[in-house]
Amino acid sequence: MHNRTLTRALGATTLALTLALTIAACGNEDEGSNAATEASTTDHNDADAAFASDMLQHHAQALSMVDLTSERPLDPEVTELAEQIRDAQAPEIETFTGWLTDWDEEVPETMGEMDEMDEMEGMDSDMPGMMSAEDMTALADAPDDEFQTRWLEMMVEHHTGAVEMAETETETGQYKPAIDLAEDIIASQTAEIETMEGMLGS
Repeated sequence: MHNRTLTRALGATTLALTLALTIAACGNEDEGSNAATEASTTDHNDADAAFASDMLQHHAQALSMVDLTSERPLDPEVTELAEQIRDAQAPEIETFTGWLTDWDEEVPETMGEMDEMDEMEGMDSDMPGMMSAEDMTALADAPDDEFQTRWLEMMVEHHTGAVEMAETETETGQYKPAIDLAEDIIASQTAEIETMEGMLGS
């Protein structure tokens, strides 16, 4: 009789422990799913704000590099690529500015004219692929016979940094339009990198 009572007690204890572990596991699973970032068409997080702010500045520098191609003796395909970069990134700068404004986030200052060195020095050159003021000055002062190669090399580095930043957004962002744009940037700038590397290799 004593053994039967003990067996029942042990069985009840085992059942209770099993139920407790099951409940705990479910709780952890729910907590994990809640912690995961879900894409939203309305809400944004800090990663989205950082992406918009940093990429705005990054794109602005790319457009300054495009401006430097004006009146330079370039191969026609390089001139076409420069205008392609302008056509893609100028509207995206407006998109980033609109998002930051809507989110009540600070809209960063961007590079103005090339002779405004204080603005260039104040920009965040720690961003992937971002050129320093010295880099930009060296490009502007490059002789014609060196300019195209230097420009392509710098733009490849610049694009590579943009792809890295966009990949971070796809992994950590929340705002779906920003994630979608990041994916577009990865695709388009990866293709342009391949094009420029082909030009450098030719």
